[in-house]
Amino acid sequence: MVVRERELRRQCIRLLRDLDIQPPLQVDDLCRRLGARLGKPIRLVAWALPIPGPFGLWMSRPSEEVIFYQEETTRVHQDHIILHEVGHILAEHEDDGDAGEHFPDLGPDFPPDLTRRGFRRTCYTEDYEREAELVATIIQEWAIIIDYVSPRTHEEPGLDPLRSALNPPWGWS
Repeated sequence: MVVRERELRRQCIRLLRDLDIQPPLQVDDLCRRLGARLGKPIRLVAWALPIPGPFGLWMSRPSEEVIFYQEETTRVHQDHIILHEVGHILAEHEDDGDAGEHFPDLGPDFPPDLTRRGFRRTCYTEDYEREAELVATIIQEWAIIIDYVSPRTHEEPGLDPLRSALNPPWGWS
């Protein structure tokens, strides 16, 4: 797992750099840019998922990736849930196809055009769940570091080149 962790860390950093993600991290923007790079959009759907139950659910469709995330939690937690599901996409996990069996009660308003296939986020005993969680953690960790070390804008724009020279983007190297 250590080798896979290093590989995932390098992959995430390279992706964030390639997508030109800047602080502060906007998860919806990351998903929009990633979807464009993958050639199919990532649709984010806030949903009142049953409690107790999964916090997030990823469904891969031929025309889009759909991420359901718990509507009834904090924005910070929602971002982490979404990034976890993005982790499944980035780590190229296969859709396990049995979400409908485990969550037949997603509610009467569950979009009828979606098949109930995908990953369910309930525990981290499987390697693929730990990998997805690792991706979410890596992205959030880098976002915090980059936000912390990024120079703030000041009233004197003429000093921006000097500020850039003295405050290199440490987190992206």
